[in-house]
Amino acid sequence: MPEKLTIPDLLAQVRKGIPLTMITCYDYPTACIIDRAGVDIVLVGDSVAMTVLGYPNTLPATMDMMIIFARAVARGCQRAFVIGDMPYMSYQVSVSEAIRNAGRFMAEAGVDGVKLEGGRNMVEAVRGIVRAGIPVMGHLGLTPQSASMIGGYKVQGRSGDAAIAILEDALALQDAGVFAILLELVPARVAEVITEKLSVPTISIGSGPHCSGHCQIFHDAIGMFEAFTPRHAKRYAEVGAIIRQAMERFVQEIKERTYPGPEHSFKIEREALQQFLEHAARIPGRSSS
Repeated sequence: MPEKLTIPDLLAQVRKGIPLTMITCYDYPTACIIDRAGVDIVLVGDSVAMTVLGYPNTLPATMDMMIIFARAVARGCQRAFVIGDMPYMSYQVSVSEAIRNAGRFMAEAGVDGVKLEGGRNMVEAVRGIVRAGIPVMGHLGLTPQSASMIGGYKVQGRSGDAAIAILEDALALQDAGVFAILLELVPARVAEVITEKLSVPTISIGSGPHCSGHCQIFHDAIGMFEAFTPRHAKRYAEVGAIIRQAMERFVQEIKERTYPGPEHSFKIEREALQQFLEHAARIPGRSSS
C-alpha cells in the first residue's frame, strides 16, 4: 500500500522543483483510478454541483452533500492528499461555524484538509480553522461562490489595482496559516510574481505555467462535461464520446436481441428445472388470460 502524502511531502516536492498535480473528484471508483495514476492532491470540489448534479453554478452545494462525496473520494485515495471544498455559506457566517464545518469534513468524511475562497476578508476564519489543527488551502482570483459580485466567470487581476489586491490577499492568507493557495483565472505574469513572493506553494487553474502546481476539473480533462470547455482546460481524452458510443451499442444490441447471449446467462440443473417447470405449469400466465 502506498504511503499517504502529507503537507511536508508536498512542500518537499515543491522545493525540489517538481510541480504539484491536483484534480477534482467526486466518487470512489474515479478516486481509485486517479490515486493509482499518481495525482498528488485530489479536490472534492463544490464544482460537483455543476459537473455532476447539473446546476448552473456551485451555490447549491451544501455541507451534507459535500461530505457524502468527500467520504467516497477519501476511501478511494490511499496516497493522494484529499481536500474538501468548503461550500457556499459554510464558513462565511462566523469563525465558529467555519471551524465546525471544517471539522465535519475531517471527522465525517476523512479528508486531509479543506479549501475555502476569499482573501483578507477570510483571514479570521482561516486562522480559526488552522488553530483547530485543520490544514487549509486558500483560493484567490476567480472565486465561483462570489462570481455574481466580481462580474461573472472571467479572468481576475487584469488591472493594476486588482492584481495588487490578489497579491495582498495571498500574503494575508499565508500569514493566516494556509499551506497552499489555488489561483484561478489570474494572468500568468501576475500569478508568477505572486508565486515568487510567497513561501507557500501556489496551484494554477487557468493562471499560467509558473505556479508551484496545476489543477484541472476532472470532467474537463477527460472530455465528459459537454456544456462548455474552459479555454484553460486541456482534454486528455474524449471519454464522453466513448460512453455515448458504448450506450448506442448497448441500445442497438438489446433492440436486435443480440444481447444478452448464452455467455451472459446462467443455467439450472435438469432436475431442479423440471421441478420448477411442473410448479410453474399450474400457475396461469399471460397467454391464458
